[in-house]
Amino acid sequence: MWQRLFAGLLIILVCGWSAPAHADWTTPMSYSNAELKGRDFSGQSLQASEFSNANLELADFSYADIRGAVFSASVMTMANLHGADLTNAMADQVNFQGANLSDAVFVEAIMLRSTFGDTDITGADFSDAILDGVQVKELCSRASGVNSKTGITTRDSLGCR
Repeated sequence: MWQRLFAGLLIILVCGWSAPAHADWTTPMSYSNAELKGRDFSGQSLQASEFSNANLELADFSYADIRGAVFSASVMTMANLHGADLTNAMADQVNFQGANLSDAVFVEAIMLRSTFGDTDITGADFSDAILDGVQVKELCSRASGVNSKTGITTRDSLGCR
């Protein structure tokens, strides 16, 4: 009996003991075509989740990790995205009317044909985001602040002159 135990311990020592691997991303969730008005997603990790064609009016995504998420053709009027990370997100054709985008990270996000009327973009980082020229011009007219996570000014991230 001791011989088997000793042999087992020896194998573990020689071959090494490896703990199970832990992924640092969550299982993507699908909220496509959903009615999520006023829903609280604040602080949640929703990487690569899908919210396409969803009603996210007044939804709270403050400080959420939504890197790589898809928001195509969603309504996000008056949504709170303060401090959210939308790196590599697909946010094309999204209505952001009146939304709080302050201190959010939109690095390499695709935002073509989205609307930003009356949004707060103070400190937002749009570095390498794909935007229409008209969008950039509109956003540059009110761009200010520095993103607390990336240290990039909103004006520089948009390429404002």
